Amino acid sequence: MNPALCGLAVNEALPFELVGRLITIADADIAAGLAGRADLSREQAVDLASRVEESAVRLVHEGRLTAADINPLTQPQAALALLEQRAGDPEWARLLARDPDADRRAKLAACPGLPADVRETLAADPDVQVVAELALCTTPDLAARLARHPHAEVRTAVAGNEATPPQVLAMLITGEGLPPAERCLVCDREETPFTHDPHCPRLDCDLRSGASCAGSHESTLHEMAEQALWNPATPVGPLLRFADHPSSLLRARLAARPDLPPQSAARLAGDPVPGVRGELAQNPAIDEALIRVLAADRGHDVQRRLAHNPRVPLDVLSELATATKIGPSLLPRIAAASPSEIEDLSRSSNPVVRMLLAERRDLPAGIRDALADDPDAKVVKSIARHPGLSEAQLRSMVERHGSRVVAKVAANPETPPALLEELTRHTPLVQKGLREVARHPGATGPALLACLADSQTRRLAAGHPALPPEAIVELLADPDGLVVEAAAANPSLPPAVMAQLIPDPGGA
Repeated sequence: MNPALCGLAVNEALPFELVGRLITIADADIAAGLAGRADLSREQAVDLASRVEESAVRLVHEGRLTAADINPLTQPQAALALLEQRAGDPEWARLLARDPDADRRAKLAACPGLPADVRETLAADPDVQVVAELALCTTPDLAARLARHPHAEVRTAVAGNEATPPQVLAMLITGEGLPPAERCLVCDREETPFTHDPHCPRLDCDLRSGASCAGSHESTLHEMAEQALWNPATPVGPLLRFADHPSSLLRARLAARPDLPPQSAARLAGDPVPGVRGELAQNPAIDEALIRVLAADRGHDVQRRLAHNPRVPLDVLSELATATKIGPSLLPRIAAASPSEIEDLSRSSNPVVRMLLAERRDLPAGIRDALADDPDAKVVKSIARHPGLSEAQLRSMVERHGSRVVAKVAANPETPPALLEELTRHTPLVQKGLREVARHPGATGPALLACLADSQTRRLAAGHPALPPEAIVELLADPDGLVVEAAAANPSLPPAVMAQLIPDPGGA
């Protein structure tokens, strides 16, 4: 990989004629960058796709190629990408349904809106993975038929399809009305009973870790239950049997269901595994009484996850802020707080509560300013990125709390250039602060030059358009390829230097 040419490929200031020159010498890495250019002409896109097949899929996703530009025989991946967007020719689907490459047929099976005859062809595919891919996203009627497929892998995919009729999903869970599955991926390949070694040394083995079959396809049926529990179309009634299942993973999936009945929720609140109770704690379906019970649960991560429940009462949230480490994040309940609740939270005696409130970016000016003057550094760190803060307020934060708030002040998009320069000279030096300065759209040349001293920050500063051109050119010789790539992608790189970096295919 040539880092300079890869950088030029995404440089928004690269002249049109140099884009064309770069296309003529592009490899897969360069083409990946070129394919994302907003200024790529249709002719250039077609040229690039014809030269580097890997770029054609990205060009399709970027809207640069249409069905008229693609030959499905020579560019099957691009044809599949267009079919995935419902923009391909239906005849391509009929052609690809008989492609000798099973991976391509599986990708086709995942495409929406396939013609009925193509779906039928794929449903009868000899490769079970192709049929399973179809089952995962096909129409309700075909999903209902595939629920009777003899292979458990296909039935597992049907269980994860949200278009599968609810009564069929219930049958997959209970087994009632369906013949037993005859095969699974394990007994297809191994003599049973067999349990796959999680540390299997065979390089050609693609069985899932822990896959097992003793004649009843145990691991695959477990996966089918997982899929059905995750699927919102599955009626909750048949799923309640998993409240006492030996698998804590299945109990956790049940605990996260938004349609979980209160009686089952109460039972799962006493589950011996904290992970199950944690899933329950974050479930917005649980009522206030159960929330208050779980607030006293000292199991690993239960209280922290309860704090993220959008229905947690604010008085409980205040208690949780003291009992567990939540960290600076905008909690759903804080985000939904009413104006009067915001006022109450801002006056909380608990600095963690004030910190959580300060994560909002739509606070009234008076409350924002009060939090900016807060004596607790963690509150100030959270409010430092709030819009509308004055330069005087930002400077005061740094004067009062020093290195603890430097990075957050530097990350505020409204921090003035002069203050950014001062933050690069702060003692002690704050590495995170330097990185934020290097990302800041208002950073000046002197501030960015100061960022070059740090190896990690240099990668960010090298791509900043305010970096002086002479410094950008020097960085093209940096031993770090990521720095070189960023410098070459910098729109302030002189065009003459850009031209020198690209070999002229017509030259001697």
